[in-house]
Amino acid sequence: MSAEDTSPSRTGPLLGYKVLELGSTAAGPFCTRLLADFGAEVVKIEAAEGDPIRKLGQTVDGKSLYAASICRNKTIASLDLRKPEAQVLLKRMIPEFDAVVENFRPGTLENWGLGYDDLKLLRPDLVMTRISGYGQYGPYRDRPGYGVIGEAMSGLRSLIGDPDRPPSRVAMPLTDYITALYAALGTVMALLAREKTGVGQIVDTSLVDSAFSFMESSVPDYEKTGAITMRAGARLPNSAPNSLYSTRDGKFIHIAALADPVYRRLAGAMKMPHLATDPRFSEQNVRSENVDQIDEIVADWTKSHDLEEVERILEAASVPASRIFTMADIFRDPHFSARDMLLEVPDDDLGTVTLAGVVPKLSKTPGSVLWSGHRTGQDTREILRRFARLSDQEIDTLERDKIVFCEPQQGDRAIPATATL
Repeated sequence: MSAEDTSPSRTGPLLGYKVLELGSTAAGPFCTRLLADFGAEVVKIEAAEGDPIRKLGQTVDGKSLYAASICRNKTIASLDLRKPEAQVLLKRMIPEFDAVVENFRPGTLENWGLGYDDLKLLRPDLVMTRISGYGQYGPYRDRPGYGVIGEAMSGLRSLIGDPDRPPSRVAMPLTDYITALYAALGTVMALLAREKTGVGQIVDTSLVDSAFSFMESSVPDYEKTGAITMRAGARLPNSAPNSLYSTRDGKFIHIAALADPVYRRLAGAMKMPHLATDPRFSEQNVRSENVDQIDEIVADWTKSHDLEEVERILEAASVPASRIFTMADIFRDPHFSARDMLLEVPDDDLGTVTLAGVVPKLSKTPGSVLWSGHRTGQDTREILRRFARLSDQEIDTLERDKIVFCEPQQGDRAIPATATL
């Protein structure tokens, strides 16, 4: 019989599934964050020093704000999995879980006796989602890898930045998040397959594969023509006008008028209707051949107006455009609020904290955010009581021997109320 989930108000299509997270630093934790948002009960295992992600980004009163988000909806136990006693504890817990998500370097869990072949003896229908730099097989399998390394190897990095400068990067772990999305999708697909067959399986997700999948249009281009797609700055190749333009007040707006009907509306909005029939620009393919000229015309027009005026004109003409939002803009914008994309969530340490909302929006079985990320070891005692059936005395002994870490005088914790969606 599965251990009972006493968390209040957990909802979503994954309600009833239990997931054990053995991961750190973005890809693994974000994968399980997605699963937890939609109802899966996620138990995260950390070392006593905590997930390195707790050292990234801003802190308030010693609380990691990044961890408050990426560890939300999870309970967190601290075990030293390098020690045999902790490995035995983990195995004792495995029968209670439907899936394990891990992002160690391939072979690490096997060295600890915690590989898939070991764990499926304890739970034959177990799903194990494995996230690594290069995958579970292949000549680079044993290399260390971070998301940005996968981004570089995949070719994706070669597309980021301006063409006359070295490749740039997005100031967040982009490839980790791409990989986590695939890992979450793979986990759900494997669980669905198990519902039909009763058989578990391994979901093998690599940083390189995941980033490379976003290069799909460049693959046949190179194979058939030898063309190598490269950086284009703010432009999208073969799509014009579709770029970033400055305004009179020194701000920027991105205009995407690549489709012919939209382009004609842009020409009207700029009070230059002749551009709609100009043979250099009248159709999408010829605009792409004359991208410098059409971009110069659009840029001259935006430079003659302030940003807010450009926004009003283009919105009235139904031309897709947006200023480059900062987080301050997002917090002020009514659309993000209306879409529940800024949630005020209960936090044990800060009272409340605003976190990004749940995506996607499901009409019948929506996800929810119950609480923000807990502290390292905050739930160790509760988890070991529930999933390993240990007594407080046994847990005290394990903590004294530094097999597990519990917060001082933790006791039972009352889980905060659900965030209002």
